[in-house]
Amino acid sequence: MKSILLLLFLLIGTFVSNAQDINIKEIVKQADEKFRGTSSTGEMTMIIQRPTWSREVTMKNWTLGNEFSMIYITAPAKEKGQVFLKRHNEMWNWVPSIERMIKIPPSMMMQSWMGSDFTNDDLVRESSLVKDYEQKLVGEETIDSYECFKVELIPYDDAPVVWGKIIMWISKEEYHWLKAEYYDEDNYLVNTEILSEIKQMDDRRMPTHLEMIPADEEGNKTILIFKDINFNVNLKESFFSQQNMRRIR
Repeated sequence: MKSILLLLFLLIGTFVSNAQDINIKEIVKQADEKFRGTSSTGEMTMIIQRPTWSREVTMKNWTLGNEFSMIYITAPAKEKGQVFLKRHNEMWNWVPSIERMIKIPPSMMMQSWMGSDFTNDDLVRESSLVKDYEQKLVGEETIDSYECFKVELIPYDDAPVVWGKIIMWISKEEYHWLKAEYYDEDNYLVNTEILSEIKQMDDRRMPTHLEMIPADEEGNKTILIFKDINFNVNLKESFFSQQNMRRIR
């Protein structure tokens, strides 16, 4: 019994020592930045799955830093031509079928986006995993044969965030973000995010298949597939305008 306890203490001591040598904040930053650049353009497919039906939405997107983004829906025909614009923490929707520009009010930010398991807030969220959360290495686990750091993120008291806690799994090699669990302020699991299919996208390797699975809605999930992304492209703030929402294709 004493030998087992001694071995356990040695293992804990080794983990604590190794954790002190790891810059976990930098690891989280690198994992997050794989999906970002100073700017980007891309094409994505979103598949919304429900117990009795599913539907597919394809889109183009443009981003500039964390402050500006635009999404153009290319299919299905019913939604084709719709455009969503984010400027800082504000959001608009251009609906060509009725030729109306709709501003999304704060009261609707937590509603579903396009009927998916993503919310409007997911599109405009300005929180930073590095600046708004305290990172702590809490373990190591293996996901799909990748050895991963298990990281707990707790928001600072004054941080403008939705989540009460996030648990992330980041691969030790190449720092791929492979899984995340999102908890509310009462520590209840709300969503689980699973990322896979690591491929070369422009100048980096990154996960290209994302699943968002709500905890309390069995059989529901939304899949986001990154078809093509180009990073650090020439885009200016003036591109992200209400006038341009009516013109882009």
